[in-house]
Amino acid sequence: MKITRFAQSCILIETNNKRILIDPGCLQYEESYPDNEWNNIDVLLVTHKHEDHCHVAAIKEIAKDPKTQFHTTKEVAEAYSELSPKIIKVDDVLTFGDIEIEVVKAVHGFLPYLKGGKEIKENIGYIIDDGEKRIYFTGDTICFDNDYKCDILIAPVCGHGLVMDPFAASFFAKETGAQLIIPVHYDHPKHPADFKQVEKDFKNQGLNFKFLKIRESVEV
Repeated sequence: MKITRFAQSCILIETNNKRILIDPGCLQYEESYPDNEWNNIDVLLVTHKHEDHCHVAAIKEIAKDPKTQFHTTKEVAEAYSELSPKIIKVDDVLTFGDIEIEVVKAVHGFLPYLKGGKEIKENIGYIIDDGEKRIYFTGDTICFDNDYKCDILIAPVCGHGLVMDPFAASFFAKETGAQLIIPVHYDHPKHPADFKQVEKDFKNQGLNFKFLKIRESVEV
């Protein structure tokens, strides 16, 4: 299994001859992506409607490929009528060959400036199981009670009232039993992460983690 990170929370997972792209967003977006790094996508997943996770122009290009199966929430579909996804919800299980993808709960943080259409009322994460590894992509979430378990956790760490901060993320990660954590959601200039704090809090929990640069990959 190969995991590649792009800006903010965009992740490409390549496993069992499938290419799964999650949350292609607008931050540091390059026009070449749909024809290159984001081409030949088997499964396209979006967690919620914010543009740093759902770049409509890019998604339209990616979804032109007839084999690409695009799944997201009803809220995303209603926000962007030009998209034609298959609607999913928490507790759904998607099957692609020998890969199972469970749609799981996520709780987006709220701040007053989100009023007027930017509130996230329907938010999801994904657990991808290829038969050997379980990858839990939390989506933008604050800490919440759950019993999700995984081998690899991909989770936000910037805080700012919208997602988990390093302290909360470290406890959240510990509960999942993950052998590797890949922090995300720190490329927005208004919502940077405190990398030293991430390192401190994660080490305090005895966690194995790896920051990936944009376009950097890791084999797991």
